[in-house]
Amino acid sequence: MPHPTSTTSRRGLLLGTAAVSAGALLTGCTSNDPGDDESTANGRPAADSEPGKQVTIGFAGPQADHGWLNAINDKARSRAKKYQDVTLEITEGSNDTAAQIGQIETLINKKVDVLVVLPADGRALTQVGLKAMRAGIPVVNLDRIFDSPQAYRCWIGGDNYGMGLNAGHYIGEKLKDKKDARVVELAGLDNLELTKQRTQGFDAALENYPNIKKVARQAAEFTVESGQAKMAQLLQAQKKFDALWNHDDDQGVGALRAAEQAGRDDFLMVGGAGALSAFRAIEADDGVLKATVLYPPSMAASAIDLARALGQGKGVGGLAEYEIPASLTLYSAVVDKDNIKQYMSTGFK
Repeated sequence: MPHPTSTTSRRGLLLGTAAVSAGALLTGCTSNDPGDDESTANGRPAADSEPGKQVTIGFAGPQADHGWLNAINDKARSRAKKYQDVTLEITEGSNDTAAQIGQIETLINKKVDVLVVLPADGRALTQVGLKAMRAGIPVVNLDRIFDSPQAYRCWIGGDNYGMGLNAGHYIGEKLKDKKDARVVELAGLDNLELTKQRTQGFDAALENYPNIKKVARQAAEFTVESGQAKMAQLLQAQKKFDALWNHDDDQGVGALRAAEQAGRDDFLMVGGAGALSAFRAIEADDGVLKATVLYPPSMAASAIDLARALGQGKGVGGLAEYEIPASLTLYSAVVDKDNIKQYMSTGFK
């Protein structure tokens, strides 16, 4: 999962809801008439769904060993199939940085037209992004960001700081009238910048609620097993708390299992990402999970749209800009029982 290195500097274009992808701009607001205002951006043709110049897109991501990452791959594949003019060269994926670098270098040697890269580690893969750009291959950097803006033409990803911020405000509003409220946090991998940003956003939101104190934080590993183990530790150490923010719905499955085993239902839980299992639990409304904050894998479909437009030398429909923006940040909407029906179709397995 993602991480621009600052919470604001690379948010170029803020999309209004997590359910709206950049693809809505690229394909939904265009026509086939080059004289139509909606099909041009300051005179530049905008991408549309009609077949155009053939584009080969190389797609490289980490190993799909997590529900969200698997959804990323699925979204990319299904989006590419939508276009008759797109050929998708997708790598096997690896969490080993050296292996992923090798896979991307193979795509560079194949002379693909555009690269879409979700790096296992943005910092470690910056040099191969630079190599592609220097070879004249535009790079769409998906989610976890490279260290240098020279390593990509366009970045698209989620808002980790905003994810924590919105989770914190949701919990804050639920507990604002409770005296001496206590909250705990089940974070993700602490060696990822995105985890730090989610915590920073959460802490910033809680500053608006002086009656609420964060009393504990545990870092898990985005897996069911780690979520269960770390949640069990939290439950043992904290005999009483009012709310939990869990960074990831996959590890949330384990957290819910630990709470059930401990017989604890005296708190509300907010998850993260937007897994279908979380949506169903929220809809049922018969447990502690009351909401989740989206980190939509639809960004991968939008990355394919952007790559196709770059490969065809097109602009973005619905925008006045001549060029595709350098940065697109998705919005982390909060989904609870009041709006669950709106988002149910976006849930990933």
